[in-house]
Amino acid sequence: MLILTRKKDEEIRINSNITIKIVSLTENNVKIGIEAPSEVVILRGEIYQRVKESTLEASTRVQEKLTDVSKLKINKIGK
Repeated sequence: MLILTRKKDEEIRINSNITIKIVSLTENNVKIGIEAPSEVVILRGEIYQRVKESTLEASTRVQEKLTDVSKLKINKIGK
């Protein structure tokens, strides 16, 4: 992890297409602005975690349903 110290209005650049700017500072909060291409997904950490857990849960449910379907047998009627 890279840890940097920044002051209000200072920026951090990631590659040539992402800029993170310190917008304001208070005693307990830092507001940042992020400029990035629209195809870059930006999520708060807690939202990312919820999405990750939801995706894992949905994947598990699909696997369970596939397992249930695989238990079904198709009986062919011979001529």
